[in-house]
Amino acid sequence: MIMARYLLDTNYLLWSLSSPERMSNSSLTIIQDIDKHQIFFSQISLIEVSIKLKIGKLDLIASVNDIYHECINKANFIFLPINNQHIFSYQHIPLFDQHRDPFDRLLIATAIAEKMAIITADEKFNFYKDIVEVIR
Repeated sequence: MIMARYLLDTNYLLWSLSSPERMSNSSLTIIQDIDKHQIFFSQISLIEVSIKLKIGKLDLIASVNDIYHECINKANFIFLPINNQHIFSYQHIPLFDQHRDPFDRLLIATAIAEKMAIITADEKFNFYKDIVEVIR
């Protein structure tokens, strides 16, 4: 059986571990059905969390290392390292004045390169719905 593949945006990655009540019902259903879906989290999200922790834009008790291990061991998510195809795909992502976040854009490029839908709560991802499936 071919399983559907999904990439978590950083916000949903964090919410899935600590605040699942913040997630939409449709997203939560996808994430919890590991028999039909493969849920990936990107190395990009770990970099984003690490940077935001360091500059004080994010307040978490857990370390990035703890987040990584919790995703693998408790949530059964699949780690997706950054590869060259993700970076090459980035140049084809349209640049919108209303959305210039480099982490989001690299996650979108990764989802496209890997032929995955992306799960997010960020409404700005709707700018890209013509090039990637966005689940909210």
